[in-house]
Amino acid sequence: MTDLYKYTLCGVTAILLWSCLIGLTRTVAEQFGPIGGAALIYSTASLFLMLVMGVPKLGRFSWRYLLVGSLLFVSYEICLALALGMANDRLQALEMAVINYLWPALTVLLAVVVSKSQTHWLVYPGIAVALFGVVWAVTGDGDLTIAQLTSNIATNPTTYSMAFIGAFIWAIYCNVTKRLANGQNAIVLFFILTAITLWIQYFISDEQGMSFTLPSTLNLILTGMVMGGGYALWNFAILKGNMVLLASLSYFTPVLSTLISSYILSVNLTSTFWQGVAMVTCGSLICWWYTRERS
Repeated sequence: MTDLYKYTLCGVTAILLWSCLIGLTRTVAEQFGPIGGAALIYSTASLFLMLVMGVPKLGRFSWRYLLVGSLLFVSYEICLALALGMANDRLQALEMAVINYLWPALTVLLAVVVSKSQTHWLVYPGIAVALFGVVWAVTGDGDLTIAQLTSNIATNPTTYSMAFIGAFIWAIYCNVTKRLANGQNAIVLFFILTAITLWIQYFISDEQGMSFTLPSTLNLILTGMVMGGGYALWNFAILKGNMVLLASLSYFTPVLSTLISSYILSVNLTSTFWQGVAMVTCGSLICWWYTRERS
């Protein structure tokens, strides 16, 4: 097997692992609590990443990249993890995931706004399709009205806000860190900082103590390894993998993630929900297609 195939396979595996994370993160939150569970996941993932990629050396990175990158990364990961963990039920957790997958379209939107350069006009309908897909999924089988949408959001405004804000934060992260990183990757350090921040949040919260059992501990270890393994494999994939293929496949993550997570969480999704997921995916693909770098 050539290096191209091996590194590309690493990327495909990373996408598959990431597609499992929504469901696994929710199950850990149910077992250990939203904040405590998230802190445990990121601690486990940090240990796994340090074993695979080594302990991060601060001297390799610019302080500007570390400051801005860590602030955005930690904020995003906490928003997503707590949105999943604090959702009223498993179906709502999957709604949080759909909102999160707005980030590819939002990344393109922010890139166009910041660069002030001309882009293909179909990018804007693509963004609109992705946004409409979220609305379509969140309203469920109810009427597609503002009243229905606000009624659903009102059941747990905190989690909906965190999911939406998180998508924007990750879009900013994707645009900003590419310019500041200078080819470096501080993902291990960012994971450690996320874990530390979550532990601080846990100890100042009124969340009850955690109870460890063999099944819950094994689930935690699995989730941490899946999360850390996904990032580690992707880090290898971007070195010599077929990034055009991997970028294309990554835009189907919403569909794959919803499929796998609904199985993990034993949630039967309506056709309306799947239609919303498909629209988010199609909208993101349109944005990517008309803004991709052409050789």
